[in-house]
Amino acid sequence: MTAFASPYDRAPVTTRMADVAIVGGGPAGLSAGLFAGKNGLDAVLFDTDGTWMHKAHLFNYPGIGSVGGSEFMATARQQADDFGVDRKQGEEVTAVEASGDGFAVTTEDGEYEADYVVLATGASRDLAESLGCEFDGDLVDVGVSMETSVEGAYATGAMVRAEEWQAVISAGDGAAAALNILSNEKGEHYHDFDVPDTAASVFGGLIDDGE
Repeated sequence: MTAFASPYDRAPVTTRMADVAIVGGGPAGLSAGLFAGKNGLDAVLFDTDGTWMHKAHLFNYPGIGSVGGSEFMATARQQADDFGVDRKQGEEVTAVEASGDGFAVTTEDGEYEADYVVLATGASRDLAESLGCEFDGDLVDVGVSMETSVEGAYATGAMVRAEEWQAVISAGDGAAAALNILSNEKGEHYHDFDVPDTAASVFGGLIDDGE
């Protein structure tokens, strides 16, 4: 007799640990991942590629003369990858819950636990609401560090701003969130600053020499 697998048989759910779980892979999420990974935190980032950046062309991002949104995204993803961010492309987060001293992040493929969570899902505020974050009207209420009313949970980009949907602003939000997490972890105000004299020894082949 041929044995058929039951639709109720599921593979065991594995739990992966991380310092920071980032939900969303647009400018805010990738910026948070870049700053976290670059400075030694174990970061996992979930990206379903729903960003509006693929419809954009950037002329208003300082330091960039002109670049297509998809090209910008490809570069930003590569930066995050280069600094060790565990980017889960296409893996959708279905729930985020407080768990012990951190957070449990559930996806269609597994479960993750992290000490901090950064929400970077654009204007979608469902995860912030289910997590119990306080709102100011329709917007998630955050401080200048982007931390919400839930300790260790951060919200960025369009979910915290009324129509101020600019890539450069969202990237700044992600950086602010990651730097606050780094300050908490290191026990002092953390400042991420690199200089040419140390860049070669620290980053090696990641340096663009301009040639």
